[in-house]
Amino acid sequence: MNTPPGPLVVGLSGPVLTPEEREMLIHPLIGGVILFDRNHETPEQLRMLIAAVRTVRSPLVVSVDQEGGRVQRLRAGFTRLPPLGWLGGLYERMPAEALAAARELGWLMAAELRGVDIDASFAPVLDVAGNTEIIGSRAFHEDPGVVAALAKTYVAGMHEAGMGATGKHFPGHGSVRGDSHLELPCDARPLEAIVAHDLQPFVALAPDLAAVMTAHVVYPEACTLPASFSIYWIETVLRRQLGFDGAVVSDDLEMAGALVMGDVLARAEQALAAGCDLLPVCNDPAAVVRLLDQLRWTRSAGFDQRYARLLGEASVQADPERLRRARALAGQAMDHVEGANDG
Repeated sequence: MNTPPGPLVVGLSGPVLTPEEREMLIHPLIGGVILFDRNHETPEQLRMLIAAVRTVRSPLVVSVDQEGGRVQRLRAGFTRLPPLGWLGGLYERMPAEALAAARELGWLMAAELRGVDIDASFAPVLDVAGNTEIIGSRAFHEDPGVVAALAKTYVAGMHEAGMGATGKHFPGHGSVRGDSHLELPCDARPLEAIVAHDLQPFVALAPDLAAVMTAHVVYPEACTLPASFSIYWIETVLRRQLGFDGAVVSDDLEMAGALVMGDVLARAEQALAAGCDLLPVCNDPAAVVRLLDQLRWTRSAGFDQRYARLLGEASVQADPERLRRARALAGQAMDHVEGANDG
């Protein structure tokens, strides 16, 4: 069915599309699905699930969080990817080698996903490493310049595999201790400090990104609302000051950091009003049903063009020799990471 996409990105219950999910995907408010380990048994099974989704609805963004390290949803049949922080450690010793490795690992991640017809991985993390465990080694480095340099080449690798990149978590989640999955973190630093530090990778990468994912973090010196619900952060800073013209994706509306905005309908309405294009609702079918019944949404100017940037390009047959080399690199990186953890 060629119904134009809407703003909701929803989770699926398991490895096979259910009749209820087939009916749900037809709804005009649906704009995508996001996959988790519960949806994955083997690459071939995953291809069949995605093919079933596309039979019901097209176009539809099929997405996943496949950063590497502890945030890698798809594992069986996919290469184990090191956390992005491994690249930052390598950069401190061998910058040129780290930049080359970033390109290859970005390409490998995207090539394997495009190989099963996944459009988008919500990666890379552009947060600057700081004092928060929830980000930790998910970030490239604690220096914004190093984050930007490594992210540039990582994103270039993704593009070579036919996948656009999503930078997260705007305007930066690396300098707060709280985990927005569990609470609403507050970054009370002066706005000037946030702009000079955390915002810099987003400034550098804005022209290269298909999408930006916002943070459920409040920065009271700039705005009293979490960034995902803030016109100031999305429209004033991201759109106007940074000139970003891709899609804006809220972090999952079910996370605790979003609950301050009210029930799921209020959260969705405020995120859309602030300028978000896509709203993930990952693990609560009842919340999805309520939104499908009650959310009122008007397609904004440019939505379809922004949305289209997240759709994967036509699959290019991955070079087997490049795959072999990139997988060997990932294996060496994981050996290093696990050896460091054992030590």
